[in-house]
Amino acid sequence: QVQLVESGGGLVQAGGSLRLSCAASGGTLSWLTINWHRQAPGKEREFVATITRIGNTVYADSVKGRFTISRDNAKNTVYLQMNSLKAEDTALYYCNFAGGSWGQGTQVTVSS
Repeated sequence: QVQLVESGGGLVQAGGSLRLSCAASGGTLSWLTINWHRQAPGKEREFVATITRIGNTVYADSVKGRFTISRDNAKNTVYLQMNSLKAEDTALYYCNFAGGSWGQGTQVTVSS
């Protein structure tokens, strides 16, 4: 069964960039639509971005133009490039696919 592990989070100043990784084990993610979600303290988990198996992408309005989701099937990894980060992007970021379990996430903290 495919399991996903997030990494790449950290502390960054507003306006900075981070690249998150979502690495798969136990199988290939090349056939999967992969989603990124995030959850800020005291708030519900929200959708951030998705990429289909053929590379079509959809973004939340709040990140459109700043975040880019991509995939490297050879590396069995999906990425989330985050630029022009804002304090309101601070959250625990998760990757997931339909029917999959949620992982531990990776923390992104943006200082203003």
